[in-house]
Amino acid sequence: MTPVISVVGKSNVGKTTLLEKLLRELKWRGIKVATVKHDVHGFDLDVPGKDTWRHAQAGSDVVVISSPDKLAMISRVEEELSLDEICARISGVDLIITEGYKRENKPKIEVFRRGVYEELLSSPDELIAIASDVKFDLRVPCYGLDDAAGLVDRIEELFLRG
Repeated sequence: MTPVISVVGKSNVGKTTLLEKLLRELKWRGIKVATVKHDVHGFDLDVPGKDTWRHAQAGSDVVVISSPDKLAMISRVEEELSLDEICARISGVDLIITEGYKRENKPKIEVFRRGVYEELLSSPDELIAIASDVKFDLRVPCYGLDDAAGLVDRIEELFLRG
């Protein structure tokens, strides 16, 4: 099974920025990565009037668009899929990183920034690391917000070696 870790934290704390840094470092090291973004508000990838949008409007339950360098699949669902169900559909990667899914039972890196909120969202048992501008006195390693190399070292140590 492909390892899954979640980058969590409150809104506007820098989750996406950290995730971008992690992805660049992971790719530099030759690691194949998939990302899953959780959006509680819903989303729309299709552009009204385009062919794939028209397929969906006509009743297609799954719409796939393919080109020489990309593939996208949009599936209608009756209810939100669990993270495990989503990850089961992903293949060909060494690691899956989610942004969000703070309530799922996956190992987490919490992004914490002074002034955005007062205490960690996750318990120390859930965390593999904290990325922060504050040092915590916990048994969880704490890295600076720009220390992607250190965080990726930790990810490799826990999930990708052996």
